[in-house]
Amino acid sequence: MTASDSAACACGRLRRASRALTQFYDDALAPTGLRVTQLSLMRTLAREGTTRVSALAKVLMLDRTALSRALDPLVARGYVRVVSGRDARTREVTLTRAGAAALDDAAAAWKRAQAAVARRLGRERLDTLIETLGDLESLHPDQAAERLAQEAA
Repeated sequence: MTASDSAACACGRLRRASRALTQFYDDALAPTGLRVTQLSLMRTLAREGTTRVSALAKVLMLDRTALSRALDPLVARGYVRVVSGRDARTREVTLTRAGAAALDDAAAAWKRAQAAVARRLGRERLDTLIETLGDLESLHPDQAAERLAQEAA
């Protein structure tokens, strides 16, 4: 029997693995005061620049409520700022200077965690895992709709 034929649920196993990996990175990042979910959000803001809340939620594949919960502690620490957008209906999120500095401070801890994962899995397996996760992310309805729109163009 192959792994794909087994009774194990791919989603259940991935969720457990995600929790284990998240805890591993959180432990590595603990001295920085950031959690890996916060680091990921801040890295996205650093890469994207000032972004509408709805666009950021889409990039992160979060609903707006979950994104707001993730943003609240970062706003409280002064790492991100949420302001009214160009019109009253939108809000925009930006990484502050303090947030950029915190991101820089956390980089070494993140790199150590990433290197430890690469040592555990091996570089080739890690690269394959990251590619596979990208394939799985494409199952998200927003990603599928975007892909269909690009194919139609």
